Amino acid sequence: MPSESTVMIVPSRLRLAVFVGAALAAWGWSVPAAAQSLRGSVASLDRQNRQARVHDFTYIDTPSQVRRFVDSGYLVPVRSNRDFELHAVSFPYARPEAELFIRRLSAQYHAACGEKLVVTSLTRPQNRQPRNASDRSVHPTGMAIDLRYSRDRNCRSWLEGVLLSLERTGVLEATRERYPAHYHIALYPRPYASYVDRLASADSRPARRAQRVAEAAPTIQRYQVRRGDSLWTIARKHGVSISDLRASNDLNSSRIYAGQVLRVPVRAER
Repeated sequence: MPSESTVMIVPSRLRLAVFVGAALAAWGWSVPAAAQSLRGSVASLDRQNRQARVHDFTYIDTPSQVRRFVDSGYLVPVRSNRDFELHAVSFPYARPEAELFIRRLSAQYHAACGEKLVVTSLTRPQNRQPRNASDRSVHPTGMAIDLRYSRDRNCRSWLEGVLLSLERTGVLEATRERYPAHYHIALYPRPYASYVDRLASADSRPARRAQRVAEAAPTIQRYQVRRGDSLWTIARKHGVSISDLRASNDLNSSRIYAGQVLRVPVRAER
């Protein structure tokens, strides 16, 4: 991505059109060959709820239950950064993979459109759902994300193209809602995490291959879990991924407990 000192001044539509192809290619996405619809449907709701069941996700009932899920590491904080902001989000928490999705998508969106992505809703307990919400909404599971509908037509076109492309890969379900206007995204955590891992593994540039061969095996450090810790906070603290942390400890879920000793694979700085 060019630095600020190298950005060329070109008409906005041309700049966006040129960037779309490069951005989607960098993510392993393709531009939709033909216009498709983001209209919701009963089948779409079926798929979202089926994924919630496959992941064994709880439909959270109350704000206090949201806090328990955060304390247990099932939900992680989502904090605004240079690429996205939260607007009127009552419960700024999501599944770890949803938080990763927001960070990845917003960086590309900001670079392509010149505006921040705006997140308007994340986890919502069932007793805090708006009156017009579907009784089958997956917001109470922490896997749903609502995004503001941009006033810029080119930005909307870019975002819709990306969402449709990702929907075709089977990692999410996206709907353009009308009242109020926004994009509703139900992210499928395990398929999305596998998708991101595949993108990382597909990096076959010679320099990168040589670097991987040259890197020494990671050093295993032991860490005793403290009260309030989660896999997400431990991974961020040691600069490792949640998937590596799970693999090193043969964990099938994100559940950990105070006093537990974890093996943390840490690579030496080079």
